[in-house]
Amino acid sequence: MLLALAGVVLLLNLFGAGDYVIRTVTSKYLGTLPPGYAASRRGFRIYALLVLAVGLVCAGFGLAGRLLPIGAGLIVIGALIFGIASVVAITGEVETSRRGRSGR
Repeated sequence: MLLALAGVVLLLNLFGAGDYVIRTVTSKYLGTLPPGYAASRRGFRIYALLVLAVGLVCAGFGLAGRLLPIGAGLIVIGALIFGIASVVAITGEVETSRRGRSGR
């Protein structure tokens, strides 16, 4: 449940949390890797959506023992969101990487 809550906080930029993470984490070099897609506002929202999706799946597994239909629904919704957002994130990372190489 906390993962889903963290995803919502980052996705909605509550209390400036998303801006803070972009400024202090995703816009920095990771070793020799330059900042990628997650350093952009659009990319960060996609990654926050991935966190939310993982949180929904985990919450679904937690609820499946007591409330099977709701738990199963959360698992399916979370998995669908995760699959779609993963494709968008990978595409964005590839585009960002290509743009970075062509700018050298």
